[in-house]
Amino acid sequence: MYRLIPGLALTLTLVLSLARAVVAEGSALVTLNTGDDSRGWEAVGRLDIDGRGFCTGALIREDLVLTAAHCLFDKHTGQRFDPERIEFLAGWRNGRASAYRQVRRAVVPETYRYDADVTPDRVRDDVALLELYQPIRNTSVVPFNLSVQPRRNDQIAVVSYAHDRAEAPSLQEICSVITRQEGVLIMSCDVDFGSSGAPVFSLSGGEPRIVSVVSAKAEVEGENVSLGTDLGQISHLMADLDAGGGSNLAPAPRTNRITVGGAAARSGIGAKFVRPGN
Repeated sequence: MYRLIPGLALTLTLVLSLARAVVAEGSALVTLNTGDDSRGWEAVGRLDIDGRGFCTGALIREDLVLTAAHCLFDKHTGQRFDPERIEFLAGWRNGRASAYRQVRRAVVPETYRYDADVTPDRVRDDVALLELYQPIRNTSVVPFNLSVQPRRNDQIAVVSYAHDRAEAPSLQEICSVITRQEGVLIMSCDVDFGSSGAPVFSLSGGEPRIVSVVSAKAEVEGENVSLGTDLGQISHLMADLDAGGGSNLAPAPRTNRITVGGAAARSGIGAKFVRPGN
């Protein structure tokens, strides 16, 4: 999670007056501490990374997690983490998860460069897919659909973990798209370290659909904004996985913590884009 985005400074300055007006309209963060609070959001989970930190991710297929690409890299060395050291804790809340899964493979856009300057191109490509060793088949953990990117002034929501709220997710149900420039969403949503990879939702039609992924936060003249990625890369990343790409691991470990409900397998569920109103 990046605090200042030099490559976007001019863009952010140009929309700063809009930001001041929109940020004030955003709702406060609500911690999802109970089962009732978190119902419907269980497919958002914490990604524990090599024992060094965490990001937020969201299930978009029974075996696929969507997050930010930069979560897969060691910020000190710039090296990519071994996916075997990444675990997805679906619906993690107060010491328990609805399901625990290790990551088998991870793919990022070919154009993504972790060590590049933080520019609109880098933020736009800051998205990753993580394939799990075993699908999550649990009636309480339902993968989210994807939708087209929202437009300026559209209301959105973010569910995320962060450094000061690592044990339960928080929901900001109403924040807004300040503007969309060069494929990057500039948003009024409240994010912090650990929120990287958090899903950004459209709530139109009564069904939460993921429209972006949190990449960074920026601060311009004292005003906080958050930056979201473009999901146009998802089809390419899925094709890469289908072709055998990504960081591959050895065979699955013999022991794997699983705490799932006794639901029957739901075959054929795949990540898909849904246009608002459909």
